[in-house]
Amino acid sequence: MKDKEQKIDFDKLRGGYYTPSPIAEFICSWAIQNKSDKVLEPSCGDGNFVEAAIHRFNQLGIEGKKLYGKIRGVELIPEEATKAANRAATFGLNSDTIVNDDFFSFISNQKNKTFSSIVGNPPFIRYQNFPPHHRDIAIKMMEDLGLKPNKLTNIWVPFLVICSSLLSKDGRLGMVIPAELFQVKYAEQTRVFLSKFFDRITMVTFKKLVFEGIQQEVILMLCEKSVTHAKGIRVLQLNDLDELSEIDFNAISETEVVEINHATEKWTKYFLEPSEIDFLRTIKDEGRIPLANDILDADVGIVTGRNEFFMLKQSQVEAWNLEEHTKKVVSKSNQLSGINFNDDDFDNNVARDLPNMLFLPENIEFDLLDEISQKYIKYGEEKEFHTGYKCRIRKKWYITPSLWNPQGFALRQVNRYPKLVLNNVEASSTDTIHRVRFLSDEYSPESIVVCFLNSLTFAFSEITGRSYGGGVMTFEPTEIEQLLIPVIENHGIDVNLIDELIREDRIEEVLDIVDEAVLINHYGFTLEETLRLRGIWIKMSNRRINRGKSSKSKKK
Repeated sequence: MKDKEQKIDFDKLRGGYYTPSPIAEFICSWAIQNKSDKVLEPSCGDGNFVEAAIHRFNQLGIEGKKLYGKIRGVELIPEEATKAANRAATFGLNSDTIVNDDFFSFISNQKNKTFSSIVGNPPFIRYQNFPPHHRDIAIKMMEDLGLKPNKLTNIWVPFLVICSSLLSKDGRLGMVIPAELFQVKYAEQTRVFLSKFFDRITMVTFKKLVFEGIQQEVILMLCEKSVTHAKGIRVLQLNDLDELSEIDFNAISETEVVEINHATEKWTKYFLEPSEIDFLRTIKDEGRIPLANDILDADVGIVTGRNEFFMLKQSQVEAWNLEEHTKKVVSKSNQLSGINFNDDDFDNNVARDLPNMLFLPENIEFDLLDEISQKYIKYGEEKEFHTGYKCRIRKKWYITPSLWNPQGFALRQVNRYPKLVLNNVEASSTDTIHRVRFLSDEYSPESIVVCFLNSLTFAFSEITGRSYGGGVMTFEPTEIEQLLIPVIENHGIDVNLIDELIREDRIEEVLDIVDEAVLINHYGFTLEETLRLRGIWIKMSNRRINRGKSSKSKKK
């Protein structure tokens, strides 16, 4: 048992997922171009990249003692550093090839040290799980480079940024990085830094998961500090590792790149063709399509702190006699089948025995509460529900804060497509669903909800939301507000028909109706442009959803 616990701790500390050999060999073949190159592996583990670098030098005619001083690996965990050193020694390298040290401490003690090639797979560890001393050095080094990291920063970020700063004039950096780089907020500054620091960035992605044991999507980042032509960014999408060996480096150099945008916007859009990216940029820059932020306000749903206690099924409400002490709440996106949430919908959810009632006693001291509320609260305390963090920090643990009825809902997690839903039941929602207020005097809530269902908004949603390994797209409130919504008031669309079609999952028919009335007839998009927007949405959503299917298949 002790050995198992140590292994768990080791994985937590190191982000312990080692790189498949085909990836290490591919990156080293790309990054190491000359016999004179000096190579750094900042988190070498047991030496996969070190061995791949040795093989690459061998291909260039460098072997045995000629390899001395050409490769430097750094590894924090002593046992792994020993493995890497022993591995390097089998190829004739000397003992100081591998340094057992924290990378950030090691680099901070080097004077003007640069490398022509930096390769590796940095740890994927949350900020708070990294040893504080090493973490503080990393954060200080990032600040010295002009960045302002926060406590949401994952430790792969300083690895990537600091390694970039160690490159020589014409240096190359090849790393395995979580696909989070494309989209998460804590990587915003990193995206800007990379876009300014490198002349050309090539990102290789895979439709299938390539690391055993994790559902995390990864990308291979190939960054060139100085190039004379084809400056910009490109994404190469492969099916699996087998296709890596088929890539022609010379052919890659000649493929089309997109000019890198230095803003903090997400990089998900780079999965599109350059002409498609330019098309979306033009639409956004024209400013003729209203921004959601101007017509609605999205806010998180209520955070109960313990749904098991606060969220009740109708059967539970009746069993505890809590009819006078509960409030209607939507707790799951599958409870919103249409775009109009009405009494029939709520009653149907009740019939399905779904948790859709929130325990809400009077906001008074416990001793002043009615007997029924006191009895249920005592039950919660017997179960120690009040000891959880969210409940513990409240003045009265049994009172859920920030309770208000929205005019509508916005899905936080999306499978096929996003939508807004009108709230006609005076219900609130938990934090699985965002609450919406409509701000515009020019457009009615019904028009906003209907016009939201169009190919343009859907296309922009795929590059605004965030998708991880499971194929589901997630929106924060600010991301909902960043969407473009081509809304009009006199659209002539039958709202009830749209609601019916959505309930029957006939989204293509909905898009045909709304696109014609709104995009073509009102905003002047051509049929070709509208179909192009539809194609962008289909391409991006299919990629996301298919990755989710691949993830589930691999998990089985």
